[in-house]
Amino acid sequence: MTDTATPTPTESLLRPSRLMSRRNAAERRFRLYGITAIAISLLVLAIMLFTILRDGVSAFRQTSVTFPVVLTAEALDPSGSLDAAAMAKVTTIGYGKVIDSSFLAFLQAEGLAVDGLSDKDARAILSKEAAGQLRAQVLAEPALVGQTITMTIWTNARIDGYFKGRVTMESAERDGNVSPEQLQLADLLAENGALSRPFNWQFLTGPDASDQRPEAAGLGISIIGSIFMMIIVALLCVPIGVAASIYLEEFAPKNRWTDLIEVNISNLAAVPSIVYGILGLAVFINFAGFPQSSSLVGALVLTLMTLPTIIIATRSAIRAVPPSIRDAALGIGASKMQTVFHHVLPLAMPGILTGAILGLATALGETAPLLLIGMVAFVDNYPSLSAAGALDPATALPVQVYGWAQRSDPAFIERSSGAIIVLLIFLVIMNAAAILLRRRFERRW
Repeated sequence: MTDTATPTPTESLLRPSRLMSRRNAAERRFRLYGITAIAISLLVLAIMLFTILRDGVSAFRQTSVTFPVVLTAEALDPSGSLDAAAMAKVTTIGYGKVIDSSFLAFLQAEGLAVDGLSDKDARAILSKEAAGQLRAQVLAEPALVGQTITMTIWTNARIDGYFKGRVTMESAERDGNVSPEQLQLADLLAENGALSRPFNWQFLTGPDASDQRPEAAGLGISIIGSIFMMIIVALLCVPIGVAASIYLEEFAPKNRWTDLIEVNISNLAAVPSIVYGILGLAVFINFAGFPQSSSLVGALVLTLMTLPTIIIATRSAIRAVPPSIRDAALGIGASKMQTVFHHVLPLAMPGILTGAILGLATALGETAPLLLIGMVAFVDNYPSLSAAGALDPATALPVQVYGWAQRSDPAFIERSSGAIIVLLIFLVIMNAAAILLRRRFERRW
């Protein structure tokens, strides 16, 4: 029996029957449902990307003021020895006074004055990070003492937000951290050419900053921590996952024990990620005594979470190789080992690599297990770039996004969106690598 019925004397072969018309209408409706679902998905994706880019692109530029700074020897080198050890006794407070006096002198020389704006409020538009940066520069090169150098210093977050549209004259009247007069001074500096918005490399390379200095917060430590974790996860997950998949799929006997292992692997892939965080806290920190908030502990937790996914993807790739390949190899005298490693694995390699990279990309975006092992802690010291750096305190990109999103200053929300852009770039690179590797190693049979 088929859907096509024998036409009755009143029906024509040139016109579709009522049954055929209903079937064609059902196919058109199903096609419309599919197109609608794809359109909705693309619309949601476009809205998400637009929102992230709108709020985060501005984090890659930072409002700065350029003016000459007089490095007076009386303030920075009271002993007159130009010895870095002796000069280190001068704190950031002393360097801050040098910057403030030079800034006020610059305003006076350029005739940039605002009625009702005190010297204290004028100095307050500069970032508190400037004193520490100048101190590090002078201690690295003591010969600068006594000279006049040109410095480009960040403004504070409110002034930066004014040029990015977050702060207005109206909101400044109700904001205790900025005044309309300070915004007017910023406008004068912009007209004078002393104020600019260069690309903020510090956002990509600098450490995190306190709540009082959002303009200085950077992703440097979290990027290093994420790279450390991904390297360790790849070194542990891929060999173990592929080896386990080869054994289970090609060599393991089919009995109740292997069936139990397969069921448990599938169950582990569905376990919520926060459970792995609890496991890592109990085993790696409380029992094994590994340092909390280290990249090694984070990598071990992500390895446990990613391993079932890689095993499942690898087994699917191996299972997709036609049985005729195995039969042909065994038929010409190849051993079981030779069949697997010379014929099955090369053909399954595109699927294995794709599954491994997508598993690593998923691990890169995990946050919940890392929060439980302490990687949400404030870290402002870079980990060592050697192998020992895996034991140093660090954080990760998704955790940094979470941490900044919890802070109240709008500048941290901007940086949170900027960090999401960086994370998405990493994920796009990893997914592109999976596609390229699949095409590179893909073979036809």
